[in-house]
Amino acid sequence: MCGIIGAVAERDVVPILIEGLKRLEYRGYDSAGAVVVGDDNKLKRQRTVGKVAELEAAIRQSTISGHTGIAHTRWATHGAPSQSNAHPHICKNRVAVVHNGIIENHESLRVKQSGQGYDFTSDTDTEVIAHQVHYYLDQGADLYHAVRSAVADLEGAYALGVVHNTEPGRVVAARLGSPLVIGIGIGEHFIASDVAALLPVTQRFIFLENGDIADVRRDSLTIYDAAGNVVERPMTISELSADAVERGKYRHYMLKEIFEQPRAISETLEGRLSGDMVLEEAFGHKAKEIFDGVQGVHIIACGTSFHAGSIARYWFESLAGIPCSVEVASEFRYRHPIARRNSLVIAISQSGETADTLAALQEAKKLGFGHSMAICNVPESSMVREADLSLMTRAGPEIGVASTKAFTTQLVALMLLVIALGRRHGMAAQTEISLVHQLRSLPTKVEEALKLDDDIKKLAEFFADKNHALFLGRGAQYPVAMEGALKLKEISYIHAEAYPAGELKHGPLALVDANMPVISVAPNNELLEKLKSNLQEVRARGGELIVFADNSAGVESSKHVRVLEVSSTEDPIAPIVFTIPLQLLSYYVAVLKGTDVDQPRNLAKSVTVE
Repeated sequence: MCGIIGAVAERDVVPILIEGLKRLEYRGYDSAGAVVVGDDNKLKRQRTVGKVAELEAAIRQSTISGHTGIAHTRWATHGAPSQSNAHPHICKNRVAVVHNGIIENHESLRVKQSGQGYDFTSDTDTEVIAHQVHYYLDQGADLYHAVRSAVADLEGAYALGVVHNTEPGRVVAARLGSPLVIGIGIGEHFIASDVAALLPVTQRFIFLENGDIADVRRDSLTIYDAAGNVVERPMTISELSADAVERGKYRHYMLKEIFEQPRAISETLEGRLSGDMVLEEAFGHKAKEIFDGVQGVHIIACGTSFHAGSIARYWFESLAGIPCSVEVASEFRYRHPIARRNSLVIAISQSGETADTLAALQEAKKLGFGHSMAICNVPESSMVREADLSLMTRAGPEIGVASTKAFTTQLVALMLLVIALGRRHGMAAQTEISLVHQLRSLPTKVEEALKLDDDIKKLAEFFADKNHALFLGRGAQYPVAMEGALKLKEISYIHAEAYPAGELKHGPLALVDANMPVISVAPNNELLEKLKSNLQEVRARGGELIVFADNSAGVESSKHVRVLEVSSTEDPIAPIVFTIPLQLLSYYVAVLKGTDVDQPRNLAKSVTVE
């Protein structure tokens, strides 16, 4: 999970590379580096440990400039964060490479290359790529043919940017598994892992397909497919503006994205509802034919997206009458699943490039699991292209590593699908009408939940000296508790776990004391009284309770019980609304703890490695 950027232009590309890296830093931030091809046909490189700001400061003290360059921000896989392991990697002062992905056969290549006289200066898998390209250059190939020959020797996944000291004005890019986009400027071209990196310089993009190799020059662009044929890939005009990925008035991206949720949810619903109905056309022109044959749903996802799928399982079964299973994508393809040919496989991913989810989707198709759908935030992503149907969440760029608006918009998209499939499985017309009305009310409900901001900021002070927390929920609120625990541990580094409230007495109750706060969500539904009994179990043992309760639930503050009331919400959409205060709680606790909210340690946003 790294970010790469490259540029070929008449102007100095170093400022473009640095700005692009800042916009890619969500993909990795343990080290960064850049290299340019100088007018003297020498490679000039700068690398630093830490964030892009460290690289920017180092470059200010140097004389690095040039019209052709590549740069990288790293999330370590092979080799610890260090200057020697930072990209770009250079071979014999002739070839420089930046890489996102993993080379699985790097050890065998390393042995072979050592025998050929190549020296290694890093612990990374990437360095073998630079050596392999150099080897073919030494055989007389130009940069494009050297890269093509080199990638044929690689096993694994990669997005590459490669430059050669004697070919200024040229970057060769290659893609297999990891995302890579070409930016089209006026008399200049760019490469990047994400369009967000290039929005300050262009809004015209070409997305490379798996196996593509692009020969990128200032005034020309040639794309070759995996077979070596020249191909035309469609150009896309991005509707995003450069300031779409700015923090604005907010201290952190995460807080900005939490407060963007009413707008993001409205965008997800836009054009997909008509009167009291969900429009099936929103799912694609083949949707009706595919939906008619669906007898079950199988959801595959990771992390926060897995929690979204876990909530949707309750909806599919209780509202639509459709059997639904949910699985962590990284486990799916290794357990030898039995194909259910009338199932709709739903892959959920914010980026659409999550390696485990993408691989699981491909495995499901290979096994004959019926049709597939991607629920995603990036229309041009690999997952969207792989699936039979897709539904875009339209959350807009999400920069904070801890997902917020992507999660709630995924839930809205899943509810739309529940309604569309439910009408084929006995869902009453009145139920659809009610659910559509609830969805229309959702942006307002979320705005009301956001008004708890000041109260939650004060509540967060209770966690200043805490190292552990327990989250409880029942029914569809159990995955909400799971998501709340994940958010808290991700950004505040407090150890947090989630349990179904009914399981409290089967083990977790042993942990409860005054130093283990217990956070619960309490909507006013048929499980409320059972939940209240579970909360009494905590109180009886001296535990500290924090309850986010529906204001009609009758849960009141008392000694050792802090209650924050959430405006009354109908049960189907309650999981979305009750997610909001848990997001705010994790945010304000992290701020008090002094952690890096947007870029928590050891994590990156777009997990493009297995």
